[in-house]
Amino acid sequence: MNYQVTEFNLNGLKGISDKTLEIHFGLYAGYVKNTNLLNEQLAEIRQKGIGDHKIAYSELKRRLGFEYNGMVLHEYYFENMRIDAGGDPDKGAFRLAAEQSFGSYDRWREDFSQTGTLRGIGWAICYLDPRAGAISNHWVAEHEIGNVAGFRPVLVMDVWEHAYLLDYKPAERGEYIEAFLSNVDWGVVEDRMN
Repeated sequence: MNYQVTEFNLNGLKGISDKTLEIHFGLYAGYVKNTNLLNEQLAEIRQKGIGDHKIAYSELKRRLGFEYNGMVLHEYYFENMRIDAGGDPDKGAFRLAAEQSFGSYDRWREDFSQTGTLRGIGWAICYLDPRAGAISNHWVAEHEIGNVAGFRPVLVMDVWEHAYLLDYKPAERGEYIEAFLSNVDWGVVEDRMN
């Protein structure tokens, strides 16, 4: 499988500069390129026989998880933003799940925002537990540590410093989070719930 870079038209977002997006899209393209490269290298080793190349194969597999998750999470992140979006979600599956899971949408939003302010590099992700129909917010370190098996991401926020450093100081991550939430396309989030 050869993955392609998806183009996103997000210039003009509120509180997230076009320059930040330009740099961010370049980082995302690197994840796509590295995912393809690692898949090619793994295929070559499989063809030769893994037995003589176990150490190289193992390291490539480890790196593939990092690069692949970096690619996919960035796609979720860019897809769940839109120019002239924001506000609060309309009544629908997401809002209902937030109210049932947290007691109110405002409590969900506070929990999601606080999750995004945790120290470290990574992601704040609101997941849907498809078995229970509940949503929960999780911190995912780097790209893979903390992902919840079987849960489906419905809202993904990048909180690595490259997502906001041109626009906000490291201590102003909370302001970036508010800017991010003001650009959320709740229609995409709603679609991911279904």
